[in-house]
Amino acid sequence: MLRVAIVGASGYIGGELLRLLHGHPRVTVVAATSDRLAGRRVDGPHPNLRGHTDLCFVGHDSLEKTDADVLFLAAPHRETMGRMAQFLQLARTVIDLSGDFRLSDPEVYASYYGVAHAAPQLISGFTTGLPEWHRAPLATSDRIAVPGCMATAGILAVKPLALAGLITGPVAVDARTGSSGSGVSGGPAGAHAERSGALRVFAPSGHRHEAEIAQATARPVRMTATGVEAVRGVQVLCHVTLASGVAERDVRSAYRAAYGNEPFVRVIAQRQGLYRLPEPKILTGSNYCDVGFAVSAADGTAVLIGALDNLVKGGAGGAVQCMNVRFGWPERTGLEFFGLHPN
Repeated sequence: MLRVAIVGASGYIGGELLRLLHGHPRVTVVAATSDRLAGRRVDGPHPNLRGHTDLCFVGHDSLEKTDADVLFLAAPHRETMGRMAQFLQLARTVIDLSGDFRLSDPEVYASYYGVAHAAPQLISGFTTGLPEWHRAPLATSDRIAVPGCMATAGILAVKPLALAGLITGPVAVDARTGSSGSGVSGGPAGAHAERSGALRVFAPSGHRHEAEIAQATARPVRMTATGVEAVRGVQVLCHVTLASGVAERDVRSAYRAAYGNEPFVRVIAQRQGLYRLPEPKILTGSNYCDVGFAVSAADGTAVLIGALDNLVKGGAGGAVQCMNVRFGWPERTGLEFFGLHPN
């Protein structure tokens, strides 16, 4: 059994890692860190784990004693990079879910995160944790940076067309996300009285995930992010201009070529039905990302749509999928849950 530890396990992503890893047949969780909750049971902040584990949180200074094979990092952005050199000494494989090693250019990082990168010399050693597009390098990489939730949906929706030369010009991303995307300590904006019934544009421009989508697709990207009343879920609408002569069948063919054999990406673009296009509601708890499209033949534009559970495929599930790839296991291992309907 592989020994795994989770840094920053008291938050929502940490809780999802605990849920998924405790159900994984090839690993055992040896540590879950939280300085604030050290000594307390993990099923306190994560009550869905009751009856499944007796694990207690430990302080971060206890990591050296865990002898972990894999370290999952669910610590905050800007904090992780300063401690990365230490983390790399503690485990053979490090899978980072913060934003600190997603962007290859430290200057781009500084422009989006507002601080200089603390460990730019380590950036190039990380592989992007998106198996659909980086499976071969992930199979041998021990430093993995999992993309952000909205970035994952946007990249999976846009990249097949960008790579095939089917779009031209910039990409405009309209992203919607549930309240769990703000984390456990989301602040006053996450309070139910403020969030309920709201459609809050919290990032009218310059959201950090636009840089990840631009990096992955080699297209100029402008992104707006809106908080919606849902707890879980991300949906991105990516507005693009199609290259001359590109028809709907070409778009569908590009998606099928990219994702026809992928275990966790489904192409959903039907002409009728309640769920004829990607909808995060039915993906809750699952590791799927559904992608779809709608083409406007009149003006040669298209809307490319991606939807996922931000805490699973957009976070913890994506990280577990990367671990499965790294160690040569079937990618569905520990990630078999289908989602719920009705929900």
